[in-house]
This record gives sequence, structure tokens and C-alpha cells, in this order.
Amino acid sequence: MNETVVNKTSEYFKKKGIILPKISELCNPHSIDKKITTKLKGLNKDFIDPLNLFRVHWFNNRNHTDFSKVPEYIVLPDEFTGVDAKIIVHIGRLFPLITAHKVLAAYGCLLPRILNGDFDYSKHKAVWPSTGNYCRGGVAISRILGLKSVAILPEGMSKERFDWLEKWVEDPKDIIKTPGTESNVKEIYDACNELKKDQKNDIINQFSEYYNYAIHRAVTGPSFEKSFLDVKKDTNLKPRFYVSASGSSGTLAAGDYLKESLGTLTAVVEALECPTLLKNGYGEHNIQGIGDKHVPLIHNIMNTDFVVDISDKATDNLNLVFNSQIGKEYLIKKLGLESSLVDKFPEFGFSSIANILASIKLAKYNNLGKEDAIITVATDGADLYLSELEKTKKNFKGTFDITACEKIYKKYVTEIDLDNMIKLSNNDKERIFNLGYYTWVEQQGVSLNDFEKRKDQKFWLEHFNHMISLDKRIEEFNNL
Repeated sequence: MNETVVNKTSEYFKKKGIILPKISELCNPHSIDKKITTKLKGLNKDFIDPLNLFRVHWFNNRNHTDFSKVPEYIVLPDEFTGVDAKIIVHIGRLFPLITAHKVLAAYGCLLPRILNGDFDYSKHKAVWPSTGNYCRGGVAISRILGLKSVAILPEGMSKERFDWLEKWVEDPKDIIKTPGTESNVKEIYDACNELKKDQKNDIINQFSEYYNYAIHRAVTGPSFEKSFLDVKKDTNLKPRFYVSASGSSGTLAAGDYLKESLGTLTAVVEALECPTLLKNGYGEHNIQGIGDKHVPLIHNIMNTDFVVDISDKATDNLNLVFNSQIGKEYLIKKLGLESSLVDKFPEFGFSSIANILASIKLAKYNNLGKEDAIITVATDGADLYLSELEKTKKNFKGTFDITACEKIYKKYVTEIDLDNMIKLSNNDKERIFNLGYYTWVEQQGVSLNDFEKRKDQKFWLEHFNHMISLDKRIEEFNNL
């Protein structure tokens, strides 16, 4: 620990009125000091204000006036899913600042650096490589803390992400656009390696940051457990699966907590157009936010049970149905869904729709019934993809009407196939684990020993335990 930097940073934060939330407070925001929660009620959730750090959790209610008893969720009815199992979808767009849950990951990755004195605000710049929301979360947390930051993301990501970044970065040069789209992760790493030559740049890479894993296992996992227990109440409902898109594999870490706590199996979702985990494949796709064509270093492969692939044609077209007036008419008048439910469908972004479809596939594949539950997540909402919605409309062949909506829903939901998914054997897990060697050992210089020790579950447990142990140090830092 660099005590000189820690003391300097603590003094800097005090002048700015910054108090760091504890991990336990993010797990249970009802434990946050009442003076803080009272002030939050009158504070815009998107203001650059240090108090908004106390909203970086899953318990924000829909109008952002208070914290919910449990995280906000939607239980999808069988009239929509076509399966008996209860699919519980958690709502990530209720997070502050960026309307996505990646502010939690950014806080979790930056926090230990601050507590250790590894990050010197007077010298260092936080570099946030991403395929979408994580760099926005990093920039938001950095601005609140008064730190310099850089966002790196592919040039082909949605316009809405760049619009947000342009308003938040202090200098337009702090937005670095790398070649390609969702699947061009290596190009991001190349940009990071170039920036790393300047020691003032602290590369906080979500794909290799174990703190990203640890914060989700420590905060997202227990949060989702609380909402499941709220759904279960006095019934015999059994939690069967936790489903999450691959992405950086941070959100997947909640599955390790839920497996230990509730006995769930973990299913990872990826794009069919880039079947990296399923077939060691490659390609391009538009399910933005689930960067692929490699295996993230923080993916606990040996504790993953299923891989489910979903086509971006499904997410593109269903996004059109969920967020158009004609689509809403179909869902309400023809499918018979409650308008109150359909009004919430804009809370599902591209990867969220993919998670829901994967959950339906798993329910069918495993013949799950009314007493079975699948826990999944909507990491962001449709508001980040309005420009993509317009692209889909332009590319739609034929007339987009009620009949077209019916065909889309039938093809991608009612008649969803059970192909392109696999229950992982130990050999499958080792195959996927080994695939990561080429990115991390050969390309990025991770030592073979550090790469291989990730097979041991004790390794991942240690990272989890370290994260939940930080509360004492956070208190000490706040009180310096």
C-alpha cells in the first residue's frame, strides 16, 4: 500500500465531498446512512454528484425516488415465453448515470486501486477499454471522483454510446475509436498496449480485471438471490439456471454466487454469428455489448454448465417488435399481453433479448415446469439502440405490419429451435478454457502459471473473499 497516495487521495476526495460506498451497502442499500438517502431523493440520478455513487446497485426503483425492497425485476408470463418455467429478468437500465449496470463494474475495478494507492489522481489517467457500456461506466465514475479518464470502444458501436461519451469526456481526444464492431476485441487490446507505453495510463481492462469478476459475485449475485426469494415466497419454486451473455464475463460471476447459494447451473449466451465458445468460431454480429471472438480471462469456464447461441437476426427483429407502435399493438391485441408488461419491454436491450431467448431455449431443452425458475438479466435498455432500430426498419424486407410482427414472434419465440446449444462436459470446458491460451498467453503476455491456476475454484473464491473484505478499508479511507 502506498500510504502517501492514499492519504493524498482521501484529502482530495474530502474536498469534493466524496464518500466511497461499502460493498455491503451496495448489496443492501437500505443500510446506507439516512442522511445520504434523504439527499438522494432530491438529486437527479444522472448528475455528476458523488452522492450518486450510492445508487450504483440493483435496488433503484423505477422513478429513482427511493430504493426498492428487492431489485426490480419482471417475471415473464408463459403467454409470452411459451414455457411453463418462470423467467425472472433483472433490470439494469435503472442504474444511474449511464442507464446500464456497468457503472458497478467500473466502481469495483477502480475501488481497490484507490484503497491501495495504486492510482494517483495527480498523475494517472484511467483507461476504460470496452465494447459498449463499460467505458461509459468508467468515464462516469471517473468524472464523479475527479479523475482523468479515456474511453476505448469500436467505431461501429451504437450512436447513442458515442453521443453520451461526447457529453461526458473532458476532451474529445479521450474517446478512442478502434476498427470494427462488436467482435473486434483484439483491436481494442492493441490500442491498450500502445497506451500502456505511457506509465501514466492505467489500463483497467474489464476482460482481464478480476475485480470485475469479484464485484459481480459479491454484489450482483446476492442481489439476484433476494429477488428470486421474493418471487418464490411460500411456493415450491426451484431456481434452475442463471443465464447471462458472455461479454467480459463479469456479470456471469453472479452465477458462481447463485450456484453456491441456490444450486443453480450457469448458462453463457453468445451470438450465433460468432460461435466462439460453441464451435471455436468467429464472425461479426450486432448483439452489442457481448464482445467475443475470444475467451475473457475472467470467465470461470470450469464452473460454466451450458453454452447457448442466439442469432442477431432474432434480437434485431424482436427489438423492432418491442419498440414500435405496430409491434405493441400485436403484443397486446393479438398475443393478449397486458399493456403494463408491454410498456416495460423497452427495458430490454439487445443482449437482454438474447438472454431471454436463451432462457426460453433452456426451459424447453430441459423440460422445465411451473415450479422451475430461470434467473437472468437485462443489462441495458432499448434507449441505447434507437439508431439501430432505425437501421432494422430500413433493412426490413416487405411491409412491417401486424402480420410481420406475428411472423417475427412465431419464428424467434414460439418456434425457437433447440439447435446451437450445448451442455458442457468436462472435455468441453477444457476445450473452451484452452482456447483462451491463444489470446492471453500468446498475445497478451499472461504467464502460463497465472493462466492455468484459473482452473481451481479456490482461485475465484479468493477474489470474491477479497472484495467483500474491503469494507473495513473503505471505512478507514473515508475517515482519514
